[in-house]
Amino acid sequence: MFDADTLAETTMTTNRLGRFGPVSRLTLGGGGIGQVWGPTSEDEAVATLRAAVDGGISLLDAAPGYLICEAMIGRAFEGKLPNGVRVTTKYSLGTVPEEDVYPRLKTSLEKSLAAMRLERVDMMLLHSEIRPDDYDYPPGEPPKNERSTSLSLYRNAVRPAFARLVQEGLIGDWGITGINHAAATIDALFSGPLPAAVQAIANLLDSPGAMNGTGLAPRPRDVIAAAQAAGVGVMGVRAVQAGALTSSFDRPDTHGPDREDFARAQSFRELCARWGEDPALVAHRYALGIDGVDTLVLGVKNREELRMALEAERRGPLDPERLAAIEVLGLR
Repeated sequence: MFDADTLAETTMTTNRLGRFGPVSRLTLGGGGIGQVWGPTSEDEAVATLRAAVDGGISLLDAAPGYLICEAMIGRAFEGKLPNGVRVTTKYSLGTVPEEDVYPRLKTSLEKSLAAMRLERVDMMLLHSEIRPDDYDYPPGEPPKNERSTSLSLYRNAVRPAFARLVQEGLIGDWGITGINHAAATIDALFSGPLPAAVQAIANLLDSPGAMNGTGLAPRPRDVIAAAQAAGVGVMGVRAVQAGALTSSFDRPDTHGPDREDFARAQSFRELCARWGEDPALVAHRYALGIDGVDTLVLGVKNREELRMALEAERRGPLDPERLAAIEVLGLR
């Protein structure tokens, strides 16, 4: 069972997240504590936040879309983040008139600050994917202007709006989401002003699962390599691919591509069984070993799942023999 005392003794490795500076090797994501990744109580969410900080995690990755996440940060720390702990928030902008970008970002940010009981955040990220202006999604997908931000809007209005929020002292820096549309993301990483960080898929399937409705290959390693080359920090996400790389789903409504990924990963679970290892722990260790990932964003929703992730970080990336055994499965 989880032992909070062991977290207090944990020494967390740190990496440099581009110009954002040093961060813990693990970041606590807001989806789990916000009840996106399955049920958890508010008390457990608060306890998990506090235990993560005690365990050496220095970055909390929040978003208003993570349901109660930001309110739980406010409740856990009462507006006074522990020394050295930083926090992000996000906004799913979509594609809107240029004159609406700054007001929408600021309105969302002000609500997040109120929920977290803070006067500023250390980073705000564009939560919608960046796409080519002329791209049309396959039939059945949400309208493109709701789910994605056109590359021209990003260049012309999003970057200046973030710069204005930095100047106003409301955010310390800004970043982007680099999931799907690899070519457009890479373009955004090579034409300045550049973001401080990009969030990119980091799992052994190279899969965003149900997040990808583009019909395009996600190419996360190309995005990560481009960020490295540009000096942009990389926040790896989806280490266990929405549960597809765990022993079993604990959310009965999981369907579609995530279920397909779970089936595709059966050989991985069988390999972990032969090793006598928890697949989730192995998947986190694999993600920690992906070259270019500066911090791995956790989707844990309770202290027991947090304990497992901290153990993965303590043990470090997989040894070459085990890594090779996973790669030979041909899952990417």
